[in-house]
This record gives sequence, structure tokens and C-alpha cells, in this order.
Amino acid sequence: MSTILVTGATGTVGGEVARQLRAEGAEVRALSRSSSPGADLREPASLPLDGVGSVFLVWPFATAEGAREVIEAIAGRARRVVYLSSAAVRDHEREVERLIEESGLEWTVLRPHAFAANTLRWARQVRAGVVRGAHGPAAMPLIHERDVAAVAVRALLDDGHHGAVHELTGPEPITQADQVRVISEITGLPARWLEVSPEHTRAELLATGWPPQAVDGILQAQHDLVTRPAPVTGTVEEVTKSAPSTFGEWVAEHAARFRTAPTP
Repeated sequence: MSTILVTGATGTVGGEVARQLRAEGAEVRALSRSSSPGADLREPASLPLDGVGSVFLVWPFATAEGAREVIEAIAGRARRVVYLSSAAVRDHEREVERLIEESGLEWTVLRPHAFAANTLRWARQVRAGVVRGAHGPAAMPLIHERDVAAVAVRALLDDGHHGAVHELTGPEPITQADQVRVISEITGLPARWLEVSPEHTRAELLATGWPPQAVDGILQAQHDLVTRPAPVTGTVEEVTKSAPSTFGEWVAEHAARFRTAPTP
């Protein structure tokens, strides 16, 4: 079996992909800033592609600059690539997808919807008892990172995924307000949702360093999800033969991260 290169191997999804691949007996080469200090996605010649047959590609940059050279380097050594895109398919993600489709590689694109792990941004507010935000009725089928990784593993190891664009969701839409309720019930922390204006939320996000374009995109998406919840797909179960985890199951696994403040 040829080696599988996993980029972003210390990230939320990449780390889980590497773990699941190893559990299946695959030979994994994990690429991250900490484990591969000499390798850099911005420098294609530095990528450890010798003996690599497949690549799990995470593109962590806000533009597609340099992506063509990286994908050409992968195509020169490997046979297959699985790219972690997103359901939002922002401009740079669409460009990376296009480059992969034209590369001559066997390719699969993963487009996960919102991650359950995104709710960890509320941890401090949950401990304080009130989570403030706009568009509390916005509903989305949050997905466990383990389920995204499980689909990636099947696409890396199995045939039959070439040319597939897998839209990935959790099993059911859940509103932001209900997300807080579920977190409260499972962690035992008495937290509640407090609706505030989009302008208030925008100012708070900008103050924490979020770029304006990203903030506006998030708020618009949440506004749209109030009246049009994101559709649920059955892709996770179709590909992995296992039902995706519920949001409550994800919270139960990560409850300690809500209860305890991170060590400075």
C-alpha cells in the first residue's frame, strides 16, 4: 500500500483523518508545521511526496495563490487527491476545486456544512451563563469532524469516488438557540441564548479580529438560514455505512471543553 500524505494533520479534520487511516492499517505521512518544520504548502518543492499515492489536501489560506503549483507537484507524484472544501464554496475554494478537477488526478471534493466544533467559540459565554448572538432561529445540520474524516478515509482508500463532490451534513438542522440549550443540558451549565442585533454581533466579531468580509458573509448566511434551513444530505451514511453523529453526541464528547477554561 502506498503512503497517504495528510496535510493539516494537527487540525480538527486532518488529525482525525490521520488517526482513522492508521486504524485501518494505512501508511500515513502527517504534514503539519510542528511535525514537518521543513515542509510548507507555499513551497511545493518542500512537500514530502516521495512514495505518496494519495493526498488529503487542506488549503488553509484565504486565497488560491500558489495552489496551482502545489496541485501540479501532487499530480507529478500521486494518483489521488481528496480536497477539504466547504459548503460555502468561497472564491478561493472554488478555484482550488477547479485546479484539482483539471489536474489529471483522481479527485474527490468534500463540502462539509457547519462543524459542531464551531460552537466551542461560545465556551466562555456558556460558562458565564449567556450566549449572545444574532439570528437565533437560524438552523443548520451541524456535522461532527469525525464524520467528515470518515468520508475522507473512504475516498482515500476505496475506489468509486473519482469525480464526486460530497456534500456533508449532520443528521438534522438545529437552531443556534437550541444548540445553546443542548450544550446547557448536557454540560449542566445553566446557559441560555440572548438575541442581539446583527450590528451588535458584527461589532463583537470585528473586535476579535475577524475580517469584515468574513463577518458579513456569516451574518448573511445566518439570516438566510432562519427561513431556509440548510438541507440535510444522506452522504455520510451512504459512504461510511454509519449514521452521522447528532449534535448532542458531539457535545457529550466535548463537554469538558465547555466546562473548563483553557490554561493560559
